[in-house]
Amino acid sequence: MGATGAAGPVMDRDEVDRALARLGAEHEAIETSLLALQDHAGRRLLEGAELTGTTKDRWSAAEQEITRLWAYFDAYTDALTTARELRARRRWPSREELVELTELLRGDSVTIAGGAPATGAPASLTGPMKLSERFTIGALVERMNGLYASSLDMVVAADAVWSALPARIDLLSAELARTRQLAQSVGVRPGEHPAGDDLEHITQELTTLRAQVISDPLAFWRPTPGSSAPGGGRPDTERYDGQARALEEVRREIDAVLGVRQDAELRLGKLRDLLSRADRTLAEARAARGEVLAKIAASEVPAVSGPPTVLQEQLATAAEYRRSAQWHRLSPLLESLEQKAETELLRARESLEKVTQPLAVRAELRGRLDAYRAKVARHGAAEDPLLIERYDAARRMLWSAPCDLRVAEQAVLRYQHAAAEVLAPRVPHQGQPSDRRGD
Repeated sequence: MGATGAAGPVMDRDEVDRALARLGAEHEAIETSLLALQDHAGRRLLEGAELTGTTKDRWSAAEQEITRLWAYFDAYTDALTTARELRARRRWPSREELVELTELLRGDSVTIAGGAPATGAPASLTGPMKLSERFTIGALVERMNGLYASSLDMVVAADAVWSALPARIDLLSAELARTRQLAQSVGVRPGEHPAGDDLEHITQELTTLRAQVISDPLAFWRPTPGSSAPGGGRPDTERYDGQARALEEVRREIDAVLGVRQDAELRLGKLRDLLSRADRTLAEARAARGEVLAKIAASEVPAVSGPPTVLQEQLATAAEYRRSAQWHRLSPLLESLEQKAETELLRARESLEKVTQPLAVRAELRGRLDAYRAKVARHGAAEDPLLIERYDAARRMLWSAPCDLRVAEQAVLRYQHAAAEVLAPRVPHQGQPSDRRGD
């Protein structure tokens, strides 16, 4: 159309009808969105909560935005209703009516009473706040969309945090209560066991965390970088996750204490057996040392320590812990005692081995002497005077007390050498028939 008005080219009838249809669809969508926002669970919770911090500040601004949204929507509804009524007067509107409809649909036809500026709107720098503002319907819709997105983002974020964290905190608190009862049953209490102190700290932290989440949910919201969609982000569960891990560590510690309660008697029995075996081994070593000193001459015999009285005292303490159900104290004591008892038994065995080494050497020499004598007898040389003389000399040294092992070893070697010399001629030469009777 060539004719123009204040709102630009005058719209024809078809353009007016298409614009009214589009604005009607937009009106219906906006109304649905506003009603959904009004009934949103997060908004109702925000209205009834005692808010603090970031959430309190943002909700105060959001409430003003929602109030302005409805004011804008009412003005939008009035403008659309006026345009519809004007269009409905006649099937073929006159030019004056088309000019008026064009002004309504495209011009600054919507007047909004002045008030607090919308969030993000710059404050007036030239004077007092305007008493009213005028918009085109399109500009008004854009303003409403901005206010709606900002308000919905705040409501959705708060609702997401409230939906995620308090329920998880409550579940963890219930698990914490069961763990506390279990801990008390095995003596894990604050001030008496580190795990008891950890449980006290976790309890205080969860109580504080839940109160902060309820009063300031937006402090626990992490927006997704670059996301412009309302509610783009996730609840921050870092503090919750830390307490969950701490509780799991405490539970493992308590399970270890429970394990001690279940098999304490068996472990105490094994410890008694280990220490008893160590005592018997040391007693055997002391007796062997006396025998070595009496029967072996010119030999350095190490001293043998007494029984481990400290371990016996600790074992008695462990038994007392079991009788008094002090499982949290029994657990580390048993672990320490088990290591020390194994070490003590190994030390006792090494002591016995060192003490009895001279007797083992004498026994080895006796066995070697008798073995060579049997070999000589098999070859028919048992009556050889030299062998008889050297055998008797070595035997007197090995079967007399005290026995000088160095001298006795030389006597056995002399008998071995004499036997080798006596038996050498009896070995058949190569190419001669062998005499198998000696074998």
